[in-house]
Amino acid sequence: MVTATTKSAERRLESVSQRVWDIAATVCDPEVPVLTIEDLGVLRSAELKNGVALVTLTPTYSGCPAMDTMKADVESALHSGGFKEVKVTLSLAPAWTTDWMSEDGKRKLEKFGIAPPSGHASAGKVSLSLKVKCPRCGSLDTKELTRFGSTSCKALYSCNQCLEPFDYFKVH
Repeated sequence: MVTATTKSAERRLESVSQRVWDIAATVCDPEVPVLTIEDLGVLRSAELKNGVALVTLTPTYSGCPAMDTMKADVESALHSGGFKEVKVTLSLAPAWTTDWMSEDGKRKLEKFGIAPPSGHASAGKVSLSLKVKCPRCGSLDTKELTRFGSTSCKALYSCNQCLEPFDYFKVH
């Protein structure tokens, strides 16, 4: 039997779980500090269960070197937010996709000088656009210099118009 007291307790738990999410969502990606882990789509779940703040992160790549820092930063943020017991786990399944990035995150990338992913990943296939737009001048007259840029999830491009190099966040 569900009572008013039970419903009230459930609402409080939902509210605290939302607070766990909200705090974890403030943590920035150490490699692209203009993005939060929520913008990036790496933050997959956050809740309070049996007094423990539980957070699940999915790395952009299985060997992403930033995950240890993200995990420590989430733990620190939640401890600072008053949660005594915190457990952050990494999950490789389902695999992260650029489709999980927020539109706001993509705008932040471009403003920061990194071309956001163009196209969508679907059913294990990647839909690539023919051109990558320069985040500095907006030209489509660009070329890939190397498939791997400053990190594994980015490629290095150059703009033939403004002659500036830039990272492109690859679709996957």
